[in-house]
Amino acid sequence: MPRPATRTGTSAPRLSLRAPQGVTRVDDPHLLDGDHREGEHYERLDLDGEELAGITLQECVFEGVSLDGTDLRGARVVECAFEDLFAPVFRAPRSSWRETSLRSTRWGSAELYDSRLDGVHLDGGKLDYVNLRGARLTDVLVSGCIIGELDLTGVRATRLALADCTIGTLTLDGAQIRDTDLRTSSFRALQGLDGLRGATIDEYQLQLLAPFLADSMGLRVDG
Repeated sequence: MPRPATRTGTSAPRLSLRAPQGVTRVDDPHLLDGDHREGEHYERLDLDGEELAGITLQECVFEGVSLDGTDLRGARVVECAFEDLFAPVFRAPRSSWRETSLRSTRWGSAELYDSRLDGVHLDGGKLDYVNLRGARLTDVLVSGCIIGELDLTGVRATRLALADCTIGTLTLDGAQIRDTDLRTSSFRALQGLDGLRGATIDEYQLQLLAPFLADSMGLRVDG
């Protein structure tokens, strides 16, 4: 979880997540059709390649489900819980996620560009590439994740926290962020230094940023 932010004045994500109750187990993946599913529990199912564009999922639980290449373009996800998801290719551009948790996620590439995330907790898991270009993020917590590349180009974020994450490349070109807490996370490469304006970092991260700051200012460091 993010560190208390009282000392820095950075507001932490406001999350009020709860597990869906009274859900009905669904054993046939082909029943996941139509434009609205509510109060259902999907466990250990293969939904690879399913066409679910524009679907609304409300108060549903997904455990151990494979979503490789599943088309979730424009989907609306409300008060759902996902755990142990597997998808070498996760396709959900222009989707909407509200009051939803995702735990122990294993994604190769995740296409979430132009999406909206409100009150979302992504906890644990390994993700190679996460594309959130142009997304709007409000009250989002990403914790305990290993991420190869996190692309936040053009993102507008309010109360975003990356806690205890290991990130290969963090891209922030054109990002507009407020109350964004990066403390306790590490990254090997950073693109878009201007996009860091408004973020809170710790002293160790400041040392890591020194070479990027020097390079952006054309400074030569001797000795």
